Amino acid sequence: MANIIGRKREIDELKRLYNKQEAQLVAVYGRRRVGKTFLIREVFKNQFAFYHTGVSPIENESDNTMAKQLKAFNHSLVAYGKTKKKCPTTWMEAFDQLRDILTKKLYQSRQVVFIDELPWMDTPRSGFISAFEHFWNGWGSGQDNLMLIVCGSATSWIQDNLINNYGGLYDRVNAEIGLSPFTLAESEAMLLHQGIRMSRYDIAQLYMTIGGIPMYLSYLQPGLSLAQQIDALFFDNKAKLKDEFTRLFSSIFKHPEQYEAIIRLLAKNQIGKNRDEMAAALGIDNGKTLSTILRALEASDFIEKYTPFENDKRHELYRLTDPFCRFYLMQVENTNRSAHWWQENENIPQLNVWRGLAFEQLCLLHIDPIKRALGIGGISSNQSAWCSPAEDDEKGMQIDLIIERKDRVVNVCEMKFYNAEFEVTADYEMKLRNRLNRVMGKVSKKQSVQLTLVTTFGLKYGIHSGVFANVVSMEDLFRE
Repeated sequence: MANIIGRKREIDELKRLYNKQEAQLVAVYGRRRVGKTFLIREVFKNQFAFYHTGVSPIENESDNTMAKQLKAFNHSLVAYGKTKKKCPTTWMEAFDQLRDILTKKLYQSRQVVFIDELPWMDTPRSGFISAFEHFWNGWGSGQDNLMLIVCGSATSWIQDNLINNYGGLYDRVNAEIGLSPFTLAESEAMLLHQGIRMSRYDIAQLYMTIGGIPMYLSYLQPGLSLAQQIDALFFDNKAKLKDEFTRLFSSIFKHPEQYEAIIRLLAKNQIGKNRDEMAAALGIDNGKTLSTILRALEASDFIEKYTPFENDKRHELYRLTDPFCRFYLMQVENTNRSAHWWQENENIPQLNVWRGLAFEQLCLLHIDPIKRALGIGGISSNQSAWCSPAEDDEKGMQIDLIIERKDRVVNVCEMKFYNAEFEVTADYEMKLRNRLNRVMGKVSKKQSVQLTLVTTFGLKYGIHSGVFANVVSMEDLFRE
């Protein structure tokens, strides 16, 4: 398993489940390209009693039929020992044939069955779930030698139909393993594994364009500068990620245009939107359909729900957390740019503005390293944003990260992407003290408020730098 970067907890869990002397049904999920299939294949070295991948509906959703999925499943059955090549016509028949193949092998050592992209196989009116339930409940769960791993990028489907199923599969999943994108530290480790050496300043910018998605990181080439890498990924005529945004949603969701619309709306606002605002902007009801979309996007690590500072759950907001989607919509889509656009324009004001916003997003994705750098890793806290109400005298005041700690301390965080030590001017100090006073007026007298700087290369100390009680640097964000 030398090829696997990170994922120690997930590897240990898979090994633990493999070594149990009883049947195991394991659900593995995570967004597209996050490395689910790679992890399972590497852990088990492709030594499967049966392995099948559902057929992607991405090219033509209307062509994603039961017959098409059954035909592909039959090819896998034949590859793993089925002697009669006639294709099953129902999923009940297909899983009966799988049972017949496995029965001949179960006297051997522990048998691992891996069915990848299971949600793709559940086509309309196919009876897939009922057949899968029958297979596991009626036979598989009684085979102590069997470990069945199912996997899918449609995280909400996995959760609704397997993990939170209140029908025949209720409480049948023995373990769930959710894969999240890599952190900065894990991304750096993967780049080094590929022979790619970058400064942490450049890795942070790379993360701000593609996030910690292992597949995207694998597209990088040794010997290229950061600007060349970004051009090759997004702006070159054969750019690897030029069409990825559309494929991202088409491969996971039915009616992907609804999910894309939410992402496009949230990409325009750092703080986020509430349900009423989204429903009004998209012209849909604030009801079940919107709930389904939001829950699915949240489960797949595209968005997050949070309660803004000084509010309760009735005022929850949703904000975009996926760096790739934000970068694509802000800098790539609907632009007629040359193959070397980034190299030619990397220092223009437009991109410096983007870097500032994207660095704030990167910090929000690395709350744990920030807390550890502050020495509060073990203290429970709530993280939120705050925007001054429209009726306030000073409109537009916005704080993107407030850490409200259980030890009655509130960290008001300023996040600055800078190419040197950050210097506080007299005007900026007054602005910060105004923010500090505003927040102090919102919290309990039992709480203390500290201004905290999160920046790339630290703070340049001077007569105005004392306004910050704490400083977190980019190096801290890379620490595990």
